[in-house]
Amino acid sequence: MSATALRICTASSCRSRGGEALRRALAAVAHGQGEQLSVTGVGCLGPCSDGPLLAMGPHLFSLQAPEPAPLAHSLQQALAQNAVERWQPPGCALIPAADPFLRLQRRLVLERCGQIDPESLEAALASGGYRQLRAVLQQNNPAAVIEAVRRSGLRGRGGAGYPTGLKWATVAAMPGGEKRLVCNADEGDPGAFMDRTVMEGDPHRLLEGMAIAAFAVGAQRGYLYVRAEYPLAIARLRGAIAAAEQQHWLGSGIDGSNVDVHLELRVGAGAYVCGEETALIHSIEGGRGTPCARPPYPAERGVFGLPTLINNVETFANVPVLLQMGPDAYRPGTKVFSLTGQVRRSGVLEVPMGTPLRTIVETMGGGAPAGRAIKAVQTGGPSGGCVPAAQLDTPVDYDSLQALGTIMGSGGMVVLDDTTDMVDLAAYFMAFCREESCGKCVPCRSGTVQLEQLLRKLLARQGCPADLDQLERLCHTVQQASLCGLGQNAPKPVLSTLRHFRHELLALVGEP
Repeated sequence: MSATALRICTASSCRSRGGEALRRALAAVAHGQGEQLSVTGVGCLGPCSDGPLLAMGPHLFSLQAPEPAPLAHSLQQALAQNAVERWQPPGCALIPAADPFLRLQRRLVLERCGQIDPESLEAALASGGYRQLRAVLQQNNPAAVIEAVRRSGLRGRGGAGYPTGLKWATVAAMPGGEKRLVCNADEGDPGAFMDRTVMEGDPHRLLEGMAIAAFAVGAQRGYLYVRAEYPLAIARLRGAIAAAEQQHWLGSGIDGSNVDVHLELRVGAGAYVCGEETALIHSIEGGRGTPCARPPYPAERGVFGLPTLINNVETFANVPVLLQMGPDAYRPGTKVFSLTGQVRRSGVLEVPMGTPLRTIVETMGGGAPAGRAIKAVQTGGPSGGCVPAAQLDTPVDYDSLQALGTIMGSGGMVVLDDTTDMVDLAAYFMAFCREESCGKCVPCRSGTVQLEQLLRKLLARQGCPADLDQLERLCHTVQQASLCGLGQNAPKPVLSTLRHFRHELLALVGEP
């Protein structure tokens, strides 16, 4: 008789709601049951608002009602009656597989997330982990790997959308011996937790993607830069690196080849500006996380002055997928989003690139709760802007969102209902950027302060129509004159409010 497999989400969101205690209680019941029952802690199962979550075969249950002891007792009764395969957790809501949140996803990067124990290298290997790394090492053709990435059309999933294959080719072509690799896991946008999901739920997919990239560009050493606010991700990455080194998937002579790939975890203090490449490099080197002017770009002169390839978590995690599928079958790829805010069902989802925003927010997320109407969707965090409800049929891709004055960013998506004050929201994001500015350049250091002051003045109904013109001029000055992406993108929430919700600003200055 095959075992009944129970999978309990042990990612941060479900753990914060008692998921780990539930897992321990059920695991105690399963102990000694042999082939009859297994309980496994897994990564994020998706609909975080319904957590803690339990999966049994195709069924997904929300465990918000039961306490560990009654739940364990119910499972013990099912075992005693030889009915564990038909067990239904008491008082738990079933989320059917046909639910749009689950049905409309295309999980490529998140394929193993929620399916395997993230702390088990054996589980990763059994489900195809490191298979593509072995294949590229056996073929021993770095140029072919770069060409496959280029043909796939993969673009950086960290915000800018730079063509990944072109970046890899640039680093590979740099003269000299030593090169470096960096994974930017400094996920700091409010409402964003996509990279955290990958690191917590399938760390070996990330490590495999990094090892393939290191082989392709000729880097022997790499760094994973993770913010300290992600303790579970840090712990699982450390464990995964140690396990991969022990079995020679990382380190010297990986998988019996002559290729060396040494990866090191670096924990950042949480400065938002360290998401910018040059600031991140300074932090890795032990300095203060402040950006510097480019060129030279990191591909030419990066960590410790060496040519450096920098991609974010999701970009690296896509690499084993596209190599397995083939670049043509992979196109156009998928995007992982964290859906949050004023929406019925929030969580992590992965959809084909180009999926309409309305499908994600209304069909998969269920729209706004309490019968409210959606007013806008904030994309790209503090560096992005708001898409008004009238534009929800926009396909989610880099160019379409940019045409609306926002960006996809790393994938944070905050839903706003019709009670939201868009000017107050813009002031909130500007305060965030002002607080997180490193202060190195005057346009960002002073401009964000002045923009926030103007917005607060308008909210206090002490402004005049001329202030709106001043607001727009100042936004463009900060955009064009700031040193790095933080300052260059900080005005976008304000500009999108001026563009799509100007009537709210006019109402504050007594204009119709």
